[in-house]
Amino acid sequence: EHEKLKKKYPVDIRALTAIEGVGPKFAKIVYKKLGVKDLKQLEKAAQQKEIESLKGYGHKMQNQVLAGIDFLKESGGRQILGHIIPFADKIKEKLSDVDGVSDVIICGSLRRREETIGDLDFVAISSDPMKVIRSFCHLREVQDVYKQGENRASVRLRNNMDADLLVVSKQSLGSAVMHFTGNKAHNIKLRKIAIEKKMKLNEHGLFKGEKRVAGKTEKEIYKKLGLDYIEPELRTDSGEIQAALAHRLPKILPYGSVRGDLQIQTKGSDGVGSVKEMAEAAMALGHEYVAITDHTHTLSIANGLDDVGVLRQGREIDKLNTFYKNKKFRILKSSEIEILKDGSLDLKDATLKTLDIVSGAVHMHKKMSRAEMTKRIVTAISHPDFNILFHPMNRKINKRPGMNFDFTKILEAAKRNNVALEIDAYPDRTDLDAEHVRLALKAGVKLVIDTDAHSLEDMKFVTLGEAIARRGWATKADILNTLPVEKLLAHFNK
Repeated sequence: EHEKLKKKYPVDIRALTAIEGVGPKFAKIVYKKLGVKDLKQLEKAAQQKEIESLKGYGHKMQNQVLAGIDFLKESGGRQILGHIIPFADKIKEKLSDVDGVSDVIICGSLRRREETIGDLDFVAISSDPMKVIRSFCHLREVQDVYKQGENRASVRLRNNMDADLLVVSKQSLGSAVMHFTGNKAHNIKLRKIAIEKKMKLNEHGLFKGEKRVAGKTEKEIYKKLGLDYIEPELRTDSGEIQAALAHRLPKILPYGSVRGDLQIQTKGSDGVGSVKEMAEAAMALGHEYVAITDHTHTLSIANGLDDVGVLRQGREIDKLNTFYKNKKFRILKSSEIEILKDGSLDLKDATLKTLDIVSGAVHMHKKMSRAEMTKRIVTAISHPDFNILFHPMNRKINKRPGMNFDFTKILEAAKRNNVALEIDAYPDRTDLDAEHVRLALKAGVKLVIDTDAHSLEDMKFVTLGEAIARRGWATKADILNTLPVEKLLAHFNK
């Protein structure tokens, strides 16, 4: 059936729909009317002003397509972290199964948990490097081999990424992993510190003269250089080395700290699971609570709930909480309330009073001026019942930039009104990003980590959100949903 459909529609749907505003319907129309099959042909059609001739679209859509393609090009073909982790893990698993391999570590930007990944780096321990190299070069995922040596190989993968493998002994594992993890600027500064101490640091170890004084673990290398251990997520040359030298690095959020997910969509709007199914999926992940946050009615594209629907769902949640009481699990009544154009909220105040947590976001009219958008968001988070601003920047990685507003003013209003900002862990959002997390912490604004789950599987993205928090230097005390549910609600005076 798939082959029949490909013959009927020989279109690169994934590439075309990566453009903001381009959906399957538009892809079908440009194929039928203009013969467009891929991104290159779509760009050519837009440049030649063929899109504006299509009925129902016009000049605005043509400009949107060109802007979307330009934005996609800026990404440089980098792939989204959450999308590439399973692929990298599969390669790691296959390498780990090679006889004689005792360990495989994924390094590079993936280990640093950067939001997008340009290539993959692996370090393996084995007493038979050539055997591992041969196995790596013959993996099904490998398309071409650039270079194949005794203990190192560089390849092109079938997903259009490059990958490197270095096979080392146990004595050099720490230095090899450090070298391959990066980033480049971080490593350069470490080497300079080594030189100042009359030592030499490279992928084989830390040397004083000919003697290797460290290299088995990263921790011993940092210690020999006079630094506290720096977690991979912090290795961005953004002050972490100075902090490590002064022993002032924060104790960043440990993975597994989030106790409950505070943004979950169900069948009530645009999710695929029921309230009960999503709650039980959360329990299976070890969560102690979950907030149900279906969209509100103005966002009709997401089948949002009106006030009556929100109240009806609240009664359903009350019944389920009675059922789950003995399991020490709680479902919180909430909603992803649309922040309207004037900054008002898409539910009546009386309905807001029935919710455990009041959360809101912007989905419509995203192209307002900087001043208008700032005023809109500040008005919303100044509402006395407002608690959490969801995905504040409203960006999608490789697809659209964030909204234009004064983030400093948003932080000031959030601090003034005891409003938390969200780290949305959904892979193509990563919103807030690490840079904005650091700005929020500096302003004294609390954060929450959510998955924005629309399905049972999506709830597993919580670790991606924790990674963003770690990259932003957040501690456990900075993240509200690391608290037990009673303390979380008390923070919002609920």
